[in-house]
Amino acid sequence: MVLRPPPGLLTGLAKPSSALPVQARRNLQDIAITRTGKPIIRISGGRSSLGGHTATVFGATGFLGRYIVNRLARAGCTVVVPFREEMGKRHLKVSGDLGRVVFTEYDLRNTDSIEESVRHSDMVFNLTGRDYPTKNFDLEDVHVEGTHRIASAVAKYDVDRFIHVSSHSVHPEHPSEFFKTKYYSERIAREIFPETTVVRPAPMFGFEDRLLHRLAGATNILTANHMAERFFPVHVIDVGEALEKIGYDDSTAGETFELYGPKEYSMKEISELVDREIVKKRRHINLPKPVMKTLFGVLNRALWWPLGSADQVEREFHDQIIDKNAKTFKDLGIEPGDIANFTYQYLHGYRSSSYYDLPPMSEREKREEKKYLHVLDDQ
Repeated sequence: MVLRPPPGLLTGLAKPSSALPVQARRNLQDIAITRTGKPIIRISGGRSSLGGHTATVFGATGFLGRYIVNRLARAGCTVVVPFREEMGKRHLKVSGDLGRVVFTEYDLRNTDSIEESVRHSDMVFNLTGRDYPTKNFDLEDVHVEGTHRIASAVAKYDVDRFIHVSSHSVHPEHPSEFFKTKYYSERIAREIFPETTVVRPAPMFGFEDRLLHRLAGATNILTANHMAERFFPVHVIDVGEALEKIGYDDSTAGETFELYGPKEYSMKEISELVDREIVKKRRHINLPKPVMKTLFGVLNRALWWPLGSADQVEREFHDQIIDKNAKTFKDLGIEPGDIANFTYQYLHGYRSSSYYDLPPMSEREKREEKKYLHVLDDQ
């Protein structure tokens, strides 16, 4: 027996098709097939979700490394972290759930340890790099020979994705050995593994950077080139997000990305930003290039902690070079942040007790200040 409503009950009511909400379909797939045909469980879960990628991050104990490790581990991926120093990797353990961050000891000259680090992974990030030479590794050892061993291991096990983090301003004839060796590292990675995705970040700033904190430190006295070097500083959190998206997107294989901030600054302009934020004027002594390079070259060989090198002095005399043919943040759907919006967050601790509780300037105060202090040329 079928029950029908009395006549006239539905009079004046809208049609059922327009009154009832239409349930949207969600096109979610639990299994995704990678480039090499390997099935991967991709789920929109979180830190404790089961499944996901297995990623190896070389250079994870550095500045950028913790940001990509944290993003991958909190999404449920298993992250393999090759390390050299026991005390340098402890902070990464809490990035993921129990058993998600796996540590393995390796040496950049030991091929077996590198292969052991990548043979279970479907995604490999190469973040290894060195700003200055040491008594054990020079720049060519790290950037060129190290990349050759890592790329060879990736090709041997046919890993799905290999993301090689290089540097801005790379060129085979650059006066700086750093930029020159970074260029050859890209060439070697592409020759061994053609699907390599090359990422070239601009100078990065963040909680552990060597940009804002170096300018705010009391020991930063000697400078060269009158701090006229110009570049596009980029937020390290934006670079970490970009690396995560590149790793998940198979269409980025074989592409080159230039990741830089939205605005160009000179080192002097950033230094003035820092001075205003810490409410203190840091004085600098400018030395000629030959004197500066000789001084830091001697200190780099004599001291066992990083203070600077002759090649770092050389880099201060060259502006950032951007490859216009490379892809950028825009191709990844990311809007990078401006360094001027983060100075309070990262430099608050450098203020004296007299100004520590002083809040950051409001937008109105910034506009009023620009009428008298023309530090930022964004008119």
